[in-house]
Amino acid sequence: MKLIVGIGNPGPRFEGTRHNVGFDVLDAFASKYGFLISEPRFEGDFGQGVVAGVDVGLLKPATFVNRSGLAVEAALAAIPEIEFERDLVVVYDDLDLPFGQLRLRKAGGAGGHRGIADIIDTLESRAFARMRFGIGRPSEGMSVRDYVLQKFGTVEEKSLAEQIALSVRALESLLADGVEVAMSHFNREPERDD
Repeated sequence: MKLIVGIGNPGPRFEGTRHNVGFDVLDAFASKYGFLISEPRFEGDFGQGVVAGVDVGLLKPATFVNRSGLAVEAALAAIPEIEFERDLVVVYDDLDLPFGQLRLRKAGGAGGHRGIADIIDTLESRAFARMRFGIGRPSEGMSVRDYVLQKFGTVEEKSLAEQIALSVRALESLLADGVEVAMSHFNREPERDD
């Protein structure tokens, strides 16, 4: 089984915020394949199905971003056939990428993201795949905390569904062809209408 974890904060207050784009990607992925992420398991909400012949588990931690490692640890403990170096993919927001730009990696550091840092600390390893979804940086004078907990802006909303659909295609590629192939197709600058 592949385990795809979306990082975000639980509850209606945080729905649609930049910090919850990992949840949004998982919801779109599950919707496309007709399964729900609604079973309370592993310190979060869990769902599973088969995609491209691969058993896939989707997990949205209910532990808040900064404690994402708790949910990952609980899932790995309960599903021993999952080896995180091979089977774990984490989807999360990234301030250092322009809005909508994707970056897939086989491993790496936290890049300042506290949810990823907590997963690294919990696993005592950086060796797990991840997909970063660019949310851009706040304007001068706005705190990072306020920015990531805001909903996407009007201009961003116009293309958000399209960018989330692109993220779903990237996950499909990762499942079907592996992370390196997915990286070669999706780690590029987004096309712009000039």
